[in-house]
Amino acid sequence: MVMDYFLVSLLNGVIYGLMLFMVSSGLTLIFGMMGVLNFAHASFYMIGAYIGYLCSLHLGFYAGLVIAPLVVGALGVFSERLLLRRVRPQGHTHELLLTFGLFFIFEEVIKVFFGNFAVPYQVPAGLDFAAFSVGSIEYPFYRLFIGVVALVMFVAILAVLQLTRLGIVVRAAVHRSDMVAALGHNVPTVFTALFGGGAALAGLAGAVAGAFFPTSPTMASDLGTLVFVVVVIGGLGSLSGAVVGALLIGVVTSFAVGLNVSLASLAASLGLGDTLTQMGGLFTVSLSSLAGTIPYLLMLLILLLRPSGLLGERS
Repeated sequence: MVMDYFLVSLLNGVIYGLMLFMVSSGLTLIFGMMGVLNFAHASFYMIGAYIGYLCSLHLGFYAGLVIAPLVVGALGVFSERLLLRRVRPQGHTHELLLTFGLFFIFEEVIKVFFGNFAVPYQVPAGLDFAAFSVGSIEYPFYRLFIGVVALVMFVAILAVLQLTRLGIVVRAAVHRSDMVAALGHNVPTVFTALFGGGAALAGLAGAVAGAFFPTSPTMASDLGTLVFVVVVIGGLGSLSGAVVGALLIGVVTSFAVGLNVSLASLAASLGLGDTLTQMGGLFTVSLSSLAGTIPYLLMLLILLLRPSGLLGERS
């Protein structure tokens, strides 16, 4: 039983972490490379899930995996070109306020068309089967499918940034925009394409993950701050750091959810006495109840030890 719990929790944590990476990969490009505080990024994930749901009803699940990132990417280009570009010279405060407003607008628009409750976006029949069994638990193949898509996304982004001329121009525009402009490249257009590409990645993540996790108007707020935590823990602009940060959050949270023990009981089992029990408070609350706060505690700890993030560049 203990080994089954360990294996299932580890698998769930890895898959959840890879799902977080899918959502945060676009924000890694936008926030880490452009320096734009895009609070509406999780909304692109939500919109991608709803577009995937509509496509599953009329065109099929796989069509949604193509259409969702295209539509959401176009929405990202529109948002950057007509809105964000106008306020970027004013600083991060204006960017944050604008994207914060977009977050609420997108959420309310979804509620108008789809209601306040989750929609029945389901795993396609061809992918709805057990991949293998762990003890008495049948592990869904679709969870593995989510992980495979995330890994393919990671390799594809890394290849584009490191091996293509487009990636060279993007990375140069981030650090030496004046020089890139002097060489004849349109830097504002590069940034618009980068923002649209980041939004498209979030849309693809929504179309994939929305079939397994609940697709509802609250899915953006559920992940809104968590994707920033992933980027900060991994290090701004570090794609590999985003993977490591997402996996760390996913695995630790997965194990914590299944542990119905408190810090006081853990200390007692290690022979450290009952001091924590006598102190009471949070020390007597079960770890499963505190699972939602663990990513933020990890971020606090990592920022104290390494302010640049796990794989971020030191200033």
